[in-house]
Amino acid sequence: MTELIGPSQFWLFGFFPTFILSFLIPVTGVAAFAYIIAKRLAPLILAAPDKRSDNLPMRAYNILKIWLAQYRHPRYMLAGVLHMIIFFGFLILSVRSTSLVIIGMYKDFVLPGFSGVVGDIYNILKDIAATAVFLACAVAAVRRGYFKPARYAVPEKYGHDHTSEAVFVLGLIMTLMISESLFEATEVAHGHVAFLLPFTLVWCFSLVLNNASNGILQALHIIAYYIHDLTFFFFLCFLPMGKHFHVITSFFNVLFMRIKKGNIKPVKYGVPDDKLDDLESFGVKKLEDFTWKHLLDFYTCADCGRCSDQCPANAVKRPLSPRFISIKGRDKIFKNYPLRGKFLPSESLIGDIYEEDEIWSCTTCGACEQECPLGIEYIDKIVDLRRGMVDEGMVPQSLQKPLSAIEKRGNPWGKMEKKRADWSKDKEFAEVCPVKVLEKGATAETLYFVDSITSYDDRMQDIARSTSKILNYAGIDFGILGKAEKDSGNEIRRFGEEMLFQDMKGKNTDAILNSGANLIVTADPHALNVLKNDYTGLPPVEHISQTIVRKIKSGEIRLNSAQDNEKIYTYHDPCYLGRHNDIYEDPRDAIDAIPGIKRIDMLKSRDRSFCCGGGGLMLFYEPEEEQRMGVLRVEMAKEAGANVIVTACPFCLVNIEDAIKVAGLEGAMEVLDLAELIEQHLVG
Repeated sequence: MTELIGPSQFWLFGFFPTFILSFLIPVTGVAAFAYIIAKRLAPLILAAPDKRSDNLPMRAYNILKIWLAQYRHPRYMLAGVLHMIIFFGFLILSVRSTSLVIIGMYKDFVLPGFSGVVGDIYNILKDIAATAVFLACAVAAVRRGYFKPARYAVPEKYGHDHTSEAVFVLGLIMTLMISESLFEATEVAHGHVAFLLPFTLVWCFSLVLNNASNGILQALHIIAYYIHDLTFFFFLCFLPMGKHFHVITSFFNVLFMRIKKGNIKPVKYGVPDDKLDDLESFGVKKLEDFTWKHLLDFYTCADCGRCSDQCPANAVKRPLSPRFISIKGRDKIFKNYPLRGKFLPSESLIGDIYEEDEIWSCTTCGACEQECPLGIEYIDKIVDLRRGMVDEGMVPQSLQKPLSAIEKRGNPWGKMEKKRADWSKDKEFAEVCPVKVLEKGATAETLYFVDSITSYDDRMQDIARSTSKILNYAGIDFGILGKAEKDSGNEIRRFGEEMLFQDMKGKNTDAILNSGANLIVTADPHALNVLKNDYTGLPPVEHISQTIVRKIKSGEIRLNSAQDNEKIYTYHDPCYLGRHNDIYEDPRDAIDAIPGIKRIDMLKSRDRSFCCGGGGLMLFYEPEEEQRMGVLRVEMAKEAGANVIVTACPFCLVNIEDAIKVAGLEGAMEVLDLAELIEQHLVG
């Protein structure tokens, strides 16, 4: 039996050599793709600079873990598994698709290394992959088109959803799988000897075609090939047109994703802090003010909705959904940089695609960035947009007073600097735990950085006293800065007041270095974060939970047994301790070190913890929301079966205390800080 005539030698209608099509389709497809990509690169070239060439070993590790191994995808199990099947199937089938393009011009072409046994093994793998991808796409299409998970929904004000595009792309992928399998099945049905794994697509097609005539097999052989070829290059050129651009950009986005967590990007790369006054404009006001990486983020958003699904601001119906920060940004790029015609002039983003309340609603908790499987960043974008608004005088009324108070007094309440250490002068406390103020030449091995809320809020001062008792009990030589301490500035910087932050940073740095301390301890995760990640040249910084665990292990802290068997504790992970600084286990280990204590975790815990809603200046901001974040968090603790919430952050404590009252759970639920809990159980 003669072999089927391949596309490289077939004559259509007896006079037209299909070799010409095999040549023109890839040439045209690659040329069109190159043109589209060149247009898509234009805004990135015109964007602000970004430093992303550091720590190459870690970047390579991220590629292997996050991009290749799809590490974050199974956090949403069904969608994640489906995506992984399609992703790995594509990687396997890329070899076959490349070969097919060349087979259209050279019949017996085989990629180097894919002949013999290796080729036989690969053929089995690619048949399995094609079948698995086809089935995964079918399930995904039904799920996306019929069941429509809530996180894919698009509010009317944002336009239409992308269900039709998603289903269309799934259809293209299924077409590729069918056409490739059918192309091979015609050869097998015609007598080509090959091992086919049962129940694969190619096996099924070969059974159906087993008794087909030579004419039908020949026709299907050519038709299947050119359907695959045309679909492949159409798909390639379609990808940069919408949300599926991430198929191309995700590798680069993960490669260049942020390595260090907790910090905020500088106002402008290449401009040192002492030269900021020379800048004509601060922050992001128009599209090109974003860095090239942030525009790449917009291209890479897969519209999966995971960021918004985990966003606490979105959960309480604030006017913010991280997903639409990206989608609106991408749509703006497509509008301003069309594939045909002139590029449009840029205009102010606030009032055009973003609203003021939308940008101020973010708590910078980091849940969106933690969840994104493609390394998309939001906090730096939002901070840069806030910097631009501050530069234009667009600051919410409720924030103007605390920012002004910080500028004048070094704290958002505007209280006298000399009263910053008054908490340590409480007569009863001072008798059992004297606290050194590191001034007039006084020094200590360890500096306890208290920060503003713990220094001035009557309730939060209990945290300062408990922390001091723990340090004193452990035999640590420590002191505080007193009136020389200023607000740490974590929220000042994240609210866009860069110059005010630089002022606080400079004053605190001088005071800390003059103290002579070799270690900084704080009970405030916000202070921990900014001192560790945004300041430079300081001694090591640690949270009190880390100190406690270290001293428990050394035997310098001993704890009594839990007295009340009716109390069931749950630990609430503060955003700036957990997600931003990866401190999850030390607070839990400290709680569990209390003999007999009962502790359970809430459903949303560790890197999926739910923001309390009031970090730093958020205490003063008055957002539009249907429900307080803190109330949702208290309800989560109740559902978990806990009646005591342990925090490790003064802002979490004040918000959750208030939320317990709002939720009507006074008497049924209580909250206390980790330092207070440990201090209550100190032996002797």
